[in-house]
Amino acid sequence: MKTISMCLMMCLATGVVRADWLQFRGPNATAVSTEAKVPGDDLKVAWSADLPGRGLSAPIVVGDRVFVTCSSGPGQETLHVFCFNAADGTKRWERAMRTTGRTMTHNKTCVAANTPCSDGERVFALFSSNDLFAFDLDGNLLWLRGLTFDYPNASNSLGMSQSPVVMDGTLVVQSENDSESFVAGLDVATGRNKWKLERPKAANWTSATVWKNTVALQSSKGILAVEPATGKTVWDYSDGASTIPSSVGAGETIYAVSHGITALAPEKGAVTQLWRNEKLNPGTASPLVLGDSIYVVNGAGVLIKASLKNGDEAWKLRMKGPFSGSPVAAGKRIYIVNERGIFQVIDPEAPEGKVLKEIELKETVLTTPAVSGGAIYVRSDSKLWKLQ
Repeated sequence: MKTISMCLMMCLATGVVRADWLQFRGPNATAVSTEAKVPGDDLKVAWSADLPGRGLSAPIVVGDRVFVTCSSGPGQETLHVFCFNAADGTKRWERAMRTTGRTMTHNKTCVAANTPCSDGERVFALFSSNDLFAFDLDGNLLWLRGLTFDYPNASNSLGMSQSPVVMDGTLVVQSENDSESFVAGLDVATGRNKWKLERPKAANWTSATVWKNTVALQSSKGILAVEPATGKTVWDYSDGASTIPSSVGAGETIYAVSHGITALAPEKGAVTQLWRNEKLNPGTASPLVLGDSIYVVNGAGVLIKASLKNGDEAWKLRMKGPFSGSPVAAGKRIYIVNERGIFQVIDPEAPEGKVLKEIELKETVLTTPAVSGGAIYVRSDSKLWKLQ
């Protein structure tokens, strides 16, 4: 086990591109795999593993391990963190904890709605109840925080789902709601606050985007980019943004879910609007940038391809919806799962877009897949699947 941890640290230190999918929407929250090995078009279910409770959190992958969270019990008061072997789906370990915060959520969501994240050495699991746990890769508890004890009014009657991100030794945790709304930067080794900022008092389910050494925080007011180590403001876009689908960064540009899609070029504290297309209006799914195009899934389950240069629409493809999770991509393919559990493989280079393959998982799926090692991982309330 120590050898695995040492290899992970060496890869991180040397900047080696790994197959890891360490957070919600993967590398830099772009939802695009950076590895050379990509899934083939003949995808099928390689294995499935049973889960004991509900979860909208996406799986993450660290080396040869897949991590996922869920919540169980009459009031979702038991919180689970699982580690599975990526090769065959066997369980390495499970940890079960009791909530210390509020477990109220909308019926469609649950307490295990926040996707965990990892720095390659540790796994950080945040739940809607504001309970936060740090484990090493072998499942040893490193530290925990019941954030409700520190911030008792930080809650949302519909449930919270903002996923944490980790960067430069800082774990950035959001708890944005109608009352005690905040974002905090925590030391990854101890869980202690490095900094804390007040956030707009409004329900918010978006997750941060990691972009150009900053963490971009989205809210109904707009997007605030901060230094992860200090919380210092780098730039601020204040023309409003969505509170459900999250924005995405690519190259020198942030594609904000704001008045449809708005392309922003932040530089030296100033933010320049490059273009805006109000017809590129995401539903629940976050947008995806692949190649020289941006892809948006609207509320009707239609995938729209548009130019990164000016936002002009190229084509529309009707898929089998509805969708709660977001699309991900690897190589030249886009992958998305609808709420009925139909996994769909899209060829975005076809003249009008094309659905190449469908796999019926026969479960309700409300979350976003993960891509690693030429495989795709999908979870429902009761199962975790590997497609390869």
